[in-house]
Amino acid sequence: MSDGRKQPLIVMAAGGTGGHMFPAQSLAEHMLRAGWRVKLCTDARGARYTGGFPHTTEVEQIASASFSRGGVAAKMLAPFRIFSGTLAATWRMWRDRPDVVIGFGGYPTIPSLTAAWILRLPRAVHEQNGVLGRVNRFFAKRVNAVACGTWPTDLPEGIEGYHVGNPVRAAVAERAGAGYIPPGDYPMSILVIGGSQGARILSDVVPPAIASLPMDVLRNIRVAHQARGEDLNRVAAYYAEEGIDADVQEFFGDVPTRMSEAQLIISRAGASSIADISVIGRPSILIPYAAATGDHQTANAQALKGAGASILVPESRLNHTALSEQIETIMTNPQGASQMSRAALSCAMPDATQDLANLVQFIAQKGTA
Repeated sequence: MSDGRKQPLIVMAAGGTGGHMFPAQSLAEHMLRAGWRVKLCTDARGARYTGGFPHTTEVEQIASASFSRGGVAAKMLAPFRIFSGTLAATWRMWRDRPDVVIGFGGYPTIPSLTAAWILRLPRAVHEQNGVLGRVNRFFAKRVNAVACGTWPTDLPEGIEGYHVGNPVRAAVAERAGAGYIPPGDYPMSILVIGGSQGARILSDVVPPAIASLPMDVLRNIRVAHQARGEDLNRVAAYYAEEGIDADVQEFFGDVPTRMSEAQLIISRAGASSIADISVIGRPSILIPYAAATGDHQTANAQALKGAGASILVPESRLNHTALSEQIETIMTNPQGASQMSRAALSCAMPDATQDLANLVQFIAQKGTA
């Protein structure tokens, strides 16, 4: 690698949501095992997700901002924060000379990718969704490679994407293809995960949908429900009033374990959630987030839907009566649920982390002008 260093360095930049951070975590785990030094650049929101990263990952918080969030003052200050962050990132990269820089999307990646472009360092972006996010779309023509997690991905004209899939964390990979126990007359688990955005509608609709199940199904159900902080108490109270065994938390640190134990997953159609569902292999009901940029969550869900692994419910048609019927259909049909589990596995790309690592190593070795 460059400069004769014993340890090559990769700088990863990722925005402050699980959808961006989980693939970065997976790549960090892999590159550290391969003998690389790994540095993660993110903002305060992203720093909340760094607890799962290997402790040898160097984490740097960097100034950045979004032009689409906050009030008028925040939007006016955004370019100055981005400029400040870019100066800091450029200085650090000039000093450290990373072998490759990769962005995983989100506005906190702007300073690092801009610095890599200024210094002409090898650089790439990884897009988890079937539609490029705003930041990745901007940088698509300014990087050496665009790695795609979902295929097909809507790319700018003239840009070639590399379909590597969405890397999953080691905790998910360890449960790849975990044996599925189909629904039956015994305790069954439903996992409800809503992501960091747009989870409120799941908290509004899913509890009454579960409560409406026939009693011979409901008496066996236990629920693990991820809800936003402001919704926690009312969701937990509703389940308790209905006599439903439910664990309601703002964030589950053991989602891979809960997923492998579930008979059914009800989820938004975020790219990382879909990758986890596919690798572990579980039936799902997917409810794409209607406000997602370019309706990318609907694009994300197409493979699972097409394979017969998932029921796709547009948010505009989501109501507790219809959702209850869909839950009942899966939870009373062990043969069909088992088939959905196998279909989910058929959509998995368990080698995504290795393929992404191969791509970034190739870019690093090739260098850039």
